Amino acid sequence: MIPARYARALFSLIMSGLMSCIVTGIATVKAIGFGPSTFGDWMAAWAFCWPIAFTVILLLGPTVQRFVNGLVKPQD
Repeated sequence: MIPARYARALFSLIMSGLMSCIVTGIATVKAIGFGPSTFGDWMAAWAFCWPIAFTVILLLGPTVQRFVNGLVKPQD
């Protein structure tokens, strides 16, 4: 098992991977349509975007969490 101190980084890695994969897939298909190069173009876009998404989630995640906490009512 992975130590708990890495939970935020692991969450950021998995969430950024999933979200960037889905978003780049949709954007690639919208931009070029389906064809023989679609999968390769999608993977290239994903490889470029994933590290950016990971960094953004890792760095801005705590700020967004505090913002959300300020918007919601605490549970009783």
